[in-house]
Parts: sequence; structure tokens; C-alpha cells
Amino acid sequence: MRFINPIPFVRDIDRSKDFYQKRLGLKVLEDFGNFVLFETGFAIHEGSSLEETIWGKAIVAEEPYGRRNLLLYFEHEDIEAAFENIAPHVEMIHPIERQAWGQRVFRFFDPDRHAVEIGEPQSLLPGNAQKS
Repeated sequence: MRFINPIPFVRDIDRSKDFYQKRLGLKVLEDFGNFVLFETGFAIHEGSSLEETIWGKAIVAEEPYGRRNLLLYFEHEDIEAAFENIAPHVEMIHPIERQAWGQRVFRFFDPDRHAVEIGEPQSLLPGNAQKS
């Protein structure tokens, strides 16, 4: 058994694909129309088609898919540059903050209100440097 990744449901696959390409700089590896896989292994799926696949019917609901119960985590080598590029275009949860474990992160919502976290790589933290 090997865990691969969670696949967030999205309402508008084109809007979300555009968001993750333009705002986070992810590159599309495969685009199947209602399912998009990015080079990093992150993937998104158009919600109603995935609902039909899993449960046999689309669930007509008005609430957003993101319900504050999942955090999509990404890392960026230059946290300040990532913040400057992303923050003006998203609904922020909070700016760059140092967490109790020493890592600096910022958080915001994607178009479907999934919470997204961008953190500096854990390997850059004191005591976590990888030995060569």
C-alpha cells in the first residue's frame, strides 16, 4: 500500500487549473478535461463528474467544496517572493508567520475555498539541514 495524494473536488476545472498554474506556478503533466495532474503530483478533479463516478450521481449543493477541514500544503524556496506574487490575487487567511516548529508559512483560499499553505522547505530549518 502506498499513499499517492488527495484530490480536491473543484467546481470549475478551468478556473482552478488556471489558478494553480498562474498563482502557484505549477506545470500541467496531464490534462484529461475533468481531471488535471500537475508535475508535482498534485491533482484536481471537476467535482460533479467525480461525484457521479464515486456515488453514481452529482450532488447539487451550494456550499463550497473547501470546508476548513483540509489544508493543501506546498513549499517554496523563497517564501517572501511567493507571498508577494500570490497575496494580491487571493483571499488571505494570514500573511507569513513563524509556526511553533520554526517554519515560516502563509495561508490563503483557492477558488473553491480550500485552504492552501505555502511554507519554506523544512530542510531549510535549523537542525533539519540535509547532510551531503
